[in-house]
Amino acid sequence: MYALVTGGSRGIGRAISVKLAQMGYNVIINYQSNLQEAEKTLALVREAGSDGELLPFDVSNREACIEAITAWQESHKGEYIEVLVNNAGIRRDNLLVFMEEDDFEKVLRTNLFSFYNVTRPLVQPMVRHKFGRIVNMASLSGLKGLPGQCNYSAAKGGLIAATKALAQEIGRKNITVNAVAPGFVKTDMVEGLDEAALKEQIPMHRFGEAEEVAALVGFLVSKEASYITGECISINGGLYT
Repeated sequence: MYALVTGGSRGIGRAISVKLAQMGYNVIINYQSNLQEAEKTLALVREAGSDGELLPFDVSNREACIEAITAWQESHKGEYIEVLVNNAGIRRDNLLVFMEEDDFEKVLRTNLFSFYNVTRPLVQPMVRHKFGRIVNMASLSGLKGLPGQCNYSAAKGGLIAATKALAQEIGRKNITVNAVAPGFVKTDMVEGLDEAALKEQIPMHRFGEAEEVAALVGFLVSKEASYITGECISINGGLYT
């Protein structure tokens, strides 16, 4: 059983990779440039009792995605990636009035266009095998919008809508498509935020842990969640319901 986690070298992606390894999956860890951190994730996957491999490519680059995924498929004849977690993402926060075009476009390409770039070449094998699990990492920002994140909110909101549409397209093939929308989670993605002030807005008065998000992803790819599709599940400590 193979699972691909994009942006799997750190943070939530790393925690998801370990969780899937604990569930018996061979984990394909995608990363763009940080080989050292990706190797740390691979070591943790192996410590969890499974195996894995590294697959470097830029999720925002369509040609790079197709080249890397096709090469993997050709070297694993008779196998297919049955679980896909679209986790890779970046932030380039700023008020829209000050936001440069490149910051808007780069966030959409990495956080939204990547859904198409990575998912499309993997859906056909899932359809052929009549089984698959796709989990898209959305965000609180995509549900309610956050100031300074017009680009990020647009990308994650679009990802949620795409999740709902694809779920209707391929549900009859026993493939589920769901989104997970974390709030504030202790990872590199929240660096620079005022944690003390933000905690006061969260009913549980704390940031989430990456492992808590990973547990939800693990449930969504499990047999127990086989009748859940097209959903966006929040995990934010009660900050937004």
